[in-house]
Amino acid sequence: MHAMKSERVSLEIDRRIFTPVSRSSYAWEREYKKRTAVERVNSRLDVSFGFEKHFIRGRNKMEIRVGLALCVMLSMAVGRIKEQRKELMRSLVKSPVPLGKAA
Repeated sequence: MHAMKSERVSLEIDRRIFTPVSRSSYAWEREYKKRTAVERVNSRLDVSFGFEKHFIRGRNKMEIRVGLALCVMLSMAVGRIKEQRKELMRSLVKSPVPLGKAA
């Protein structure tokens, strides 16, 4: 019986295929979860804040607008936490009025 030989492949060949962390490891799962969280934020910027079809010209203007949109998202999350409505922390729509507090 012959032992299988392994060969080291340089990351510079194709970093998307030959990653520094093994795709079957727990570390890969943790890192990939972070990526999906970032993609959700990117989607909110595109769809909810209208950056998918924008007419902004210039990098500086775009950076300012995206920065403001991110500040709005974080502010809304902080507001929901202060309202003790953590379940709505990621929601971009107006939070419903709690029962008993309606005017």
